[in-house]
Amino acid sequence: MIARLAGFVALFYALGFLFFAVTLPGPIGHAKTDAVLVPTGGPGRIARGLEVLREGDARRMFVSGVDPEVKPSEFSRQFDVRAREMRCCVTLGFLAVDTRSNAGEAAQWMIGNDVRTVRLVTTDWHMRRAAAELRHSIPETVAVIEDAVPSDPELGQLFLEYNKLLAALVTQGWPG
Repeated sequence: MIARLAGFVALFYALGFLFFAVTLPGPIGHAKTDAVLVPTGGPGRIARGLEVLREGDARRMFVSGVDPEVKPSEFSRQFDVRAREMRCCVTLGFLAVDTRSNAGEAAQWMIGNDVRTVRLVTTDWHMRRAAAELRHSIPETVAVIEDAVPSDPELGQLFLEYNKLLAALVTQGWPG
């Protein structure tokens, strides 16, 4: 009986991982939101967030998890952001150190800026967990649009992220 249960759990886990790895989310086209949220940590994320901002699909951009030693002027030089654009539209968050604290930092910013719709821009393999953490941290009335940056993750990266996603869902009381 225990062996069958263990086999069922292992099969369920393996099928879940397979589904996770094969169905990574992708980018979306135009979708208007109040803001775009970009957690730091992966290539292409900030560039995609700026693209959304510049195309007029969001009025503001919040970059969460910026290293506290990075000055806004350094950020603007590195990512070719004009001073006017930084002043009006780009906010850097320096408090977050991981995905969960990205969500908390972003939630505070969104509440303080009356954000009702947000486009989450992160890497495809990171999207499910980042979205789950964000939705857990914000009011249910805030709509989250997922816009994944395509990548070519290695199997080990996918395996680690799948386990982190499961841990996050369990600590949030999933599936209820």
